[in-house]
Amino acid sequence: MQRQRERQRRVFALAMPAVSEQVLNTMVGLMDVLLVGQLPIAAAKFLGYGSATALAATGLASEMFWTMTILFMAIGTGCTALTARARGAHDGVLGNSALRQGLFLGLMASIVMSVVCIIFAPQLIGVYGATDQVTQLGGEFLTILAYAFVPTAINMVGMAALRGAGDTRTPLYIMIGVNILNVVISYLLIGGHFGLPILGVWGAAIGAAVARTVGCIATLVVLLRGRAGLILDRPVWPEWAMIKRVTRVGLPFAGEQAVFQGALIIFLGMITQLGTAAYAAHNLVIRIESLSFLPGWGYGIAASALVGQNLGARDPDEAEAASYEALRQTSIIMLVLGGIMVAIPSVLLRLFINDESVILAGSVPLQIAGAFQLFMGGNFVLSGALRGAGDTQWPLYTKVISTWCFRLPISYYILQHGGGLNGVWVAMGIDFFVQAVLSYLRFRQGKWRTLAV
Repeated sequence: MQRQRERQRRVFALAMPAVSEQVLNTMVGLMDVLLVGQLPIAAAKFLGYGSATALAATGLASEMFWTMTILFMAIGTGCTALTARARGAHDGVLGNSALRQGLFLGLMASIVMSVVCIIFAPQLIGVYGATDQVTQLGGEFLTILAYAFVPTAINMVGMAALRGAGDTRTPLYIMIGVNILNVVISYLLIGGHFGLPILGVWGAAIGAAVARTVGCIATLVVLLRGRAGLILDRPVWPEWAMIKRVTRVGLPFAGEQAVFQGALIIFLGMITQLGTAAYAAHNLVIRIESLSFLPGWGYGIAASALVGQNLGARDPDEAEAASYEALRQTSIIMLVLGGIMVAIPSVLLRLFINDESVILAGSVPLQIAGAFQLFMGGNFVLSGALRGAGDTQWPLYTKVISTWCFRLPISYYILQHGGGLNGVWVAMGIDFFVQAVLSYLRFRQGKWRTLAV
């Protein structure tokens, strides 16, 4: 009984800062959506576009931005698994080597992504099939964000390494500062307050880029000083054996996200054909939902770290028990948040936009999203546990099955029969359910207990 209480406290203590950090990370984009969604009338007249157009452009650019950061997330996944194993085995050499090679890989990948986005931003946004004005604005937003790819990569990889080593508080504190800076700069520039120029969508992009750059500097300062057994005390030069280990764990995650994002491009192309108001509503529902599923994401990070640490300490039973404890805790939170989404969808939507057509289009989809939160949270936790053990291939297979075999064909069928945005969100809910079931079955098999990373 005493061990169970200690496990509950440990899971909670590790998960809560991770949840808060993910909330704040998401808030960088969410605050941009909120601010452009409440674009002042005078600013809209000056800029030549309204809140719905600004919201659609910002949403599409943000989707493409995160699509382009797949490699950074994959590298971070490899770092988390290895630094967690190192922490459990008390092997500081392994942890610091994984950190250095993760940063090296992130730097190389981010330089490539920056060049691609700066040159081809309009074409990248054009794949969604939105209106010319939305595509142009989205391309301008993405071009500005592209200059922050390098600091974004360093920040993501550095914080992933810290989380694997058991430090979820430092990333939280950094993200608090990032959010404050983003809100202040974006607010001042979007609407042109206190005599500053009215920049609209450009202002939101500048705020996000500057804030993420400052966050990168803070992360580097922490790592140079040393934290949680990790310290950046040697040059970041390639060590091919460790690069191979990081990529072996991380690349399946990149494949998983590439599969999902490829499907998402097709999926969003279907939705943009419903009109700007429908896409703006879809984007808002996604943003609100992205806050609600963050407990699952944060507990998934905790499960990943705890599984890796316990496997490093050669205690797979405790790794399994910690994972199920994380699942129990996140299920309670997700049920509450899902219930709120079902009960007051229009109230939540009005927090972000004052366009009644968008609110009307998004109310039922938000309720549908709320009904499936439990399954989404379960998938995040169990997939996180599998990744912490180094089993990053199964989540890839899960994404292939759920998105390409369920979400896309069901969405296409529904749209062809007039189901509209509501029907599309039913298809998304089925996708979440399938992912949860497949993750649970894999975890129950127990093959993850004996994997080497």
